[in-house]
Amino acid sequence: MTSPWTTHAVELLPDLVIKKFRSFSDGEHEREWRALTLLERYSPGVAPAPIEADLSAAPPTVVMSRLAGSPLRGTCIEPDQLVSMAQTLTSMHESVPRKAAAELPPRLWNQYHASRGIRVRHERLSEQVPSRVVSQAVAAGMRWFQQSGLETAGEPDAPPIFGQADGNLANFLWDGTQVRVVDFEDSGRSDRAYELADVVEHVSVWVDSEFDIARFLGFFDLAGAEAFRLRECRRLFSLLWLLVLALEDPSNPRNPPGTAERQAERLLDLLG
Repeated sequence: MTSPWTTHAVELLPDLVIKKFRSFSDGEHEREWRALTLLERYSPGVAPAPIEADLSAAPPTVVMSRLAGSPLRGTCIEPDQLVSMAQTLTSMHESVPRKAAAELPPRLWNQYHASRGIRVRHERLSEQVPSRVVSQAVAAGMRWFQQSGLETAGEPDAPPIFGQADGNLANFLWDGTQVRVVDFEDSGRSDRAYELADVVEHVSVWVDSEFDIARFLGFFDLAGAEAFRLRECRRLFSLLWLLVLALEDPSNPRNPPGTAERQAERLLDLLG
């Protein structure tokens, strides 16, 4: 889940990126540096290489290599890009040993955070009068949410993985041959179904991009309990995004008109 506020400043140099953290109460600077060093060790080439960090500076600063390529967001993602994106995510999920992944702190916007975010935003939305389809989808979504058990469940019975924790397609760079990933300030321990749900339900995959979700998910061997968790986590993210979009300030919109209504239809489709 991407924060609606800028949490860092980025300086782009010819070969380096300098990232200075304005907000780091959840250890975002440490998460970023930890992720870069882990991936450099276990899956080199899928993310920027760590150069140096001053985590006690004011503000904390992380320096990394600058990757070539352009963000996938705002484009029509082609079949070869989908393949490479799936390969990159698979490498991230599988290369970090389970023992090392299990020792990571939980990713930000994990299941607990998402559930809390839904509750808080649903209460705020009760003070407004959204459109009919948004109201219908929110009501259906909350009925599902209350009986889903996700709000009170502990961590899933699934292998722990390293999770990048931000499905925004702007974080996936295509250099003509390979998709690589940036932005790890929310990263941490996760599971594969939750991470894939974060990607395919991120608003960036449809609000200004063309992304074949079914084809993308087809690259992953999802069955049984993991397939069920993917479905439930997709619903969770979809409901959270609907509430975020429904609460946008109409005088300062971040998305095109009708985005909340389109998201409402997406959630209703997921709920069946």
